[in-house]
Amino acid sequence: MFIGTGTALVTPFRTDGSLDESALRSLVKRQIDRGINFLVPCGTTGESPTLTHAEHLRVVELTLEIAKGKVPVLAGAGGYNTAEVISLANELQKLGADGILSVTPYYNKPTQEGLLQHFKAIASAVNLPIILYSVQGRTGVNIEPSTVLRLSQIPNIVGIKEASGNISQMGAILNLVPKEFLVLSGDDSLTLPLISLGGRGLISVASNEIPAEMTRLVQSALSGDFAEARRLHFQYLSLMDINFVESNPIPVKAALAEMGLLQPVWRLPLVSPKSESLARIRAVLESLNLTERVHVARSN
Repeated sequence: MFIGTGTALVTPFRTDGSLDESALRSLVKRQIDRGINFLVPCGTTGESPTLTHAEHLRVVELTLEIAKGKVPVLAGAGGYNTAEVISLANELQKLGADGILSVTPYYNKPTQEGLLQHFKAIASAVNLPIILYSVQGRTGVNIEPSTVLRLSQIPNIVGIKEASGNISQMGAILNLVPKEFLVLSGDDSLTLPLISLGGRGLISVASNEIPAEMTRLVQSALSGDFAEARRLHFQYLSLMDINFVESNPIPVKAALAEMGLLQPVWRLPLVSPKSESLARIRAVLESLNLTERVHVARSN
């Protein structure tokens, strides 16, 4: 269900800071129309820590409403309070989410045994497939390969979004886990090396901007056409890189605003990019002709 390219959806806001439901509908429809394999609302790229509980559920509900029967929806439900994550995961299950993406607890830095028990408790509380999300650079905690192996033995923990940036660790995980366990890249620029080792896809930031192209890149690699995959990788590498010129999702939302797809609004503590960063973002978009593409018509 979660093989290929999934988009870590941004959450659009209106100029008054409220949730922009019209823009969200347009973004989701654009993703589906351009062939994305699955959608990931309310992950950290979606600024989930700043969403109210009601907003979190509403974003997932709207995504499901448009995506139902077309592409699967892997909804974000992670955090450092296990009981709260379980409660949210249960509500997302009731909404009809197809799976849960759960980032490691941040700040409190649990041990590997703590991580095991945290994810085991979530998996025991819901019937949905769960994709783990390991991103030590943002959370301060890493899911080590031996722990991934133990977690892979829990029936509804079906994969991991691996964003450690450590190819050696990714290879170690792939060498340990069952063949059916999904190892997905959490970094656009590391997708090809991970797939070459046996990875099954990508949860992407760049596919917010270029869903069709990132889907083609991943499908080419999965089918063994690495020449085409490399061509697309190098063609869009500048975009993958510029999306992290400042903290994600600041640059990708700035880019989407330049493309006319949403308002350039972030919630504190995120702020708009520095002028020099915005100039670099615009230069990359122009070099790829992305600012000339048809804008999604919407009204606020």
